[in-house]
Amino acid sequence: MSYWFPKAVRWSTGLIFTLLCAAVATYAFTFLFDALKPQSGNPLHAQFAISGLDVPAHFFGGGLALLLAPLQMSDWVRRRIPRLHRLSGGLYAGGVLIAGLAGLSLARHAQGGAATGVGFGLLALAWLATTGIGIGHALAGDLIRHRRWMWRSIALTASAVTLRLILGVGLGALHLPFAQVYLLAAWGSWMFNLTVCELLLRWPRQPAPMPAAKALSGVR
Repeated sequence: MSYWFPKAVRWSTGLIFTLLCAAVATYAFTFLFDALKPQSGNPLHAQFAISGLDVPAHFFGGGLALLLAPLQMSDWVRRRIPRLHRLSGGLYAGGVLIAGLAGLSLARHAQGGAATGVGFGLLALAWLATTGIGIGHALAGDLIRHRRWMWRSIALTASAVTLRLILGVGLGALHLPFAQVYLLAAWGSWMFNLTVCELLLRWPRQPAPMPAAKALSGVR
């Protein structure tokens, strides 16, 4: 996939993605310390407070996965420091497992009722499934399928970023009702990311440029 777009586009997109993941992860770890304390004017704090330990588990695991997602996507790390790639991959999978299971529990108490809860519940299931399938392919030695499924997993991890962008635009810029925006975010954040990921995975691959020596030998 790294050969499909110009290098400048890949670097700038990767930098933006890394900064957004770091920002949301920082928010998650900060929120972790006061998530169980309801705050007036914030319906999420009040709703999350009844879920107990699911909240810190979800924010810790999700924050960890967000921090490690850009590292896992790095071709340079995968080629040059494979041991670091495997180590961070194990930590990433652990973060997804913790956050995904906690997310399933949190979906039962989602703000907005059943419609929102189903959206978050399906996200958690898809997140756990794609990560598990990706790890299974890695253990089987099928690295091509492993990378494709982990791209899907990271797309779902990044739904935490997309969710906050939707909330920011819908609530902050457009001043739409909270319930409508939150319902849209519960479904759109991960469905949009997964759709974009699938389009990229199916993008026609351009053949790698042939070295000059091979090209000349083929002409003779």
